[in-house]
Parts: sequence; C-alpha cells; structure tokens
Amino acid sequence: MNLNCLSRRHFLAGSTMGLGGAALAWLLHQDGLLAAPTRPELEPRTFDLSPRQPHHPPKARAMISMFMQGGPSHIDLLDRKPELERRAGQPYPGELRFDSPKQVLNQLFPSPWPFRRYGQSGTEISTLLPHLGSVIDDVCVVRSMRTAVNNHVQSAVALNTGRILAGRPVLGSWLTYGLGNESQNLPAYMVLPDVTLPVVGVDNWSNGWLPSIYQGTVVRNTEPRILNLDPAPHMRGEAQGRFLNYLEQLNREHLDRHPGQSELEARLASYALAARMQTAASEALDLTRESAATKRLYGFDDPACRDFAERCLIARRLVERGVRFVQLCTGNQFWDHHGNIATSLPRSARKIDQPSAALVYDLKARGLLDTTLVAWGGEMGRLPVVQNANSSFGRDHNTYGFSMWFAGGGIKGGTTYGATDDFGYNAVHNVVHHYDYQATILHLFGLDHRRLVFRRNNQELTLTDNQPARVVHDILA
Repeated sequence: MNLNCLSRRHFLAGSTMGLGGAALAWLLHQDGLLAAPTRPELEPRTFDLSPRQPHHPPKARAMISMFMQGGPSHIDLLDRKPELERRAGQPYPGELRFDSPKQVLNQLFPSPWPFRRYGQSGTEISTLLPHLGSVIDDVCVVRSMRTAVNNHVQSAVALNTGRILAGRPVLGSWLTYGLGNESQNLPAYMVLPDVTLPVVGVDNWSNGWLPSIYQGTVVRNTEPRILNLDPAPHMRGEAQGRFLNYLEQLNREHLDRHPGQSELEARLASYALAARMQTAASEALDLTRESAATKRLYGFDDPACRDFAERCLIARRLVERGVRFVQLCTGNQFWDHHGNIATSLPRSARKIDQPSAALVYDLKARGLLDTTLVAWGGEMGRLPVVQNANSSFGRDHNTYGFSMWFAGGGIKGGTTYGATDDFGYNAVHNVVHHYDYQATILHLFGLDHRRLVFRRNNQELTLTDNQPARVVHDILA
C-alpha cells in the first residue's frame, strides 16, 4: 500500500491501533471538526499547555475540586443553627422559595445530629464529619455561599461557568487556558467522576468555546481508568513511532493549508499529548506504588468510602506530577436528600469524610498544601423546614445560603467566613456569590478575572463576564 496516496482522513479511518490517551480517543471521534472554517473574529494565536506567566505572584499552582453534586445540607454539616433547635416544629417566620412546594411543610426542622468544636480554632461542625474535624485548623469554612438559582442544573452551571446558561467554559478550562500546565506529559485538567455522572454530565468539565485542549480528561473510577491508553501489542515501540510521525506530518500539512485555526492547533496539541500520556498516565494512576499506611489513611479498608478514597489518592498523585486542575465528582443527585435524610446523609458523609480529610493531611505532610488549593462543596444547600413530613422526611433545595470549605493554596486555615440568618436560609453577612468564588480562585492562581480574556466573535469574554465579582481577601492567608 502506498502511504503517499492516502489522505489524512483515510489513513486514520483505516487504522485499528490504539493511539494512546482519553483525549485522543475523544478527538478521533470528533474528527469532523478538523475541517471546520476558521472563526474570523479570532486573532491568530497558538493554543497549547505550555506554562504561562500569571498576572501577579500566585499562592496556588494546582487545585483539587471536590464537587458534591445534589446539595449537601449545610444546616446538618457545617452551619449549626441554635435558633432552629430552640424553635423546632414552629412555623418558619417568613417566606421561603421551594423547588417542591406541595411536599414541604412550613415547620422548622433542626439538625438531628450534634455539632462539636474541633481543633485549636474551635470551628464548630457536625459529628457526621469527624475526620474533617481532625484537619479543621487547615480549613476555612465559608457559610455564606449563594447562587440564588433554585435548581440543580442552573446552579451547577453558574458555579462552574459564571452564568446559568449552558455552553460556557468551566473554571478548570479557564485556569488551564490562562496558565497552561507544569507537566507536558499529562493533561492540565483531569476529572475523576463517580459511576454515574453528576447533573449536566460532561458539561461539568466542558471547554465551551475555548479550544478543546482545555477541556477535562476523564479518569474512570474502574479499570482501565483511561480507555485506549495503550496500543495493541504488535504496534508498540518503533511501529507506533513511525505511525505517529506520519500522522504528525499529515496534520502539519493540513494546518499549513488552513493557518490560524485555533481549534485545529489545539487538536494537534492534544494528539501529541495523548501519545506522551501512555507512560506518564500509567505511572500516575498506579496505586500499587502507594504504601499500606497511606491507603489506610485514605480509607481503603472501609468499603463505604473506598471508591472515593482511591480517587482522592489519585488526585494527590496527579498534582504531584504537575497537573493543574483535578475535579472529583460524586454521582448524580448523591446529596439530593428530599427524603430519607436520616439514613442517606450519614451514608453520604461517610463516603467522603475520611478520604477528603486524608487528602488535606497528606498534601500537608508532603509539603504540597501551601500551593494546592482544595475546595469541597455542592451547587446548593438545603432548607430549614421539613419536606415529605408524612413519609421519610428530608429537606428541599436552598441556593440562597449554603456552605463550602477550602484548604491550602493561600487560604487562611482555622477560620470561618460569612453567615446565614438564624435559620440557615439566606446568606446575610459577607455574601459570597458564585462569581466572587471564581474571582477569588483566579486571584489565588495569580490571575485577574478582568484580565483573563478570550476573544471570540469580536468580543472579549471572561469567566466572571462583567458581573460585580470581588476577590474575598478576608479568607486569604
């Protein structure tokens, strides 16, 4: 067969060998975009993962985001409300916004679980989170989060992308676009989802209209963790090298005929990264290299949390190797406790408590916490009144005041910030909107949210998108 007579597309279509990397598998599937017309509004630029200088000296170089999709009940976990305890069973003295109004009884419902003070800081959190209590002096609990969009989809999208409308780039994509990656052998943005994807699925790690090199690369929760990572045995070594060299030649010739196509340039960079991942990703995901003591620390011996423990340990191994942004997700509606909260919330807390606390402890022990920002939270909290009173009681949605916690990466540990009202419904003091959260994270990485710009269709677009975003300096070390 004469290779010189083959087009690039026929050459790829006729190949059966693995080219390595989840990024490559997705890219090949989407190959029709390669010939897409150039967006005339874009200036000719090169998009890759080379490290880039921030706007100002950064505190953080990597981030691990633990996304608790469904809405953990802040009232039962991180934000004790004595007034609820005193007025249990009484009507809520005001108006509430419900997602399921026919199911909700306007009756105040205090937490069934006790709170206690942990650490030298004395931060008060639920006894459902004892392991978090063991590292609480490294943690800042923010009790005044708000998206004010009382729906899972829109609130998750707002927290991820800055606006409630789908199709925009997520925070991880913006960070990798702005800063590139320290490792050139692993993706800058890696995602470790549960068996079921969180609400809105892959949009949680979408690059939106940023070039595709900045989207999240998925690491599965079962083996093989990255599909198509290795070539077929008969194509390893020199044979694969020749194949990839020829593919590179075809790609470059195509790019020469279509100069200035940002999406094509990003696609070629992804092909090259996928080949380099074959060795680096296999090593990074190999948990047999970790000691038995480390595995016990994370909770490998507890079936209730082993899956999340494995993903937390992988996250630490990835940031050790230069990955910029790692996102861990719980499954679809895992924290959406409209009913049966008495058994479901303790089960959810047990799944994540030991692994997430171990992650903070382990990062600190290895000297990585100072430069690795850890964030934990969902897209909403829950209401202070009873839902499903005639069956298995629970709590309805609340996006007007909820809690998240942060550690490392320039965060002031052993502190709390902001407050909801006496019933835990509205954030009333030092409110942190979703766009404030995003501006603060960019700031910790040395990026000014107003200056991190992507030009598209003659517009200068940002993550915070001209909203009145502020950097929350009070939580910074």
